[in-house]
Amino acid sequence: MSSAGQPRRSTGDKIVRFAVVGLVNTGIDLTTFFLLLKLAAPALAANVGAWFVAVLFSFVANRFWSFERDPDIRLHHSFLRFVSLGALISLGVSSLSIAVLAGTIGVWPAKVIGVVVAAALNFLAARWSIEGRLLR
Repeated sequence: MSSAGQPRRSTGDKIVRFAVVGLVNTGIDLTTFFLLLKLAAPALAANVGAWFVAVLFSFVANRFWSFERDPDIRLHHSFLRFVSLGALISLGVSSLSIAVLAGTIGVWPAKVIGVVVAAALNFLAARWSIEGRLLR
């Protein structure tokens, strides 16, 4: 049983829920990125802004729906872990992808490649941030 008296979700269930949140989150990220580009923001600045909006949604959705919260991890610690790892993984990978690939393949394909590459790493990072574990 989880700390809230609910039965533990299987890893498969968590992956499915994480994927659903990820799809919505990707839509939020890409929509915000598009809007910021339309407002003439430079591509890397638009990427940072889009990531920030998306990571706020992602934390709330994953914390309350995808994963089981560890009661020993305070909300602000969980958020700091999530945002720090999100910055390192999502923002780092997508910004690196844009910086390295945009001149060759275009901004949008570079952004999409960054999002795809970061997805699997983000599952482990989110699980650790919220549940305090990686593999069990």
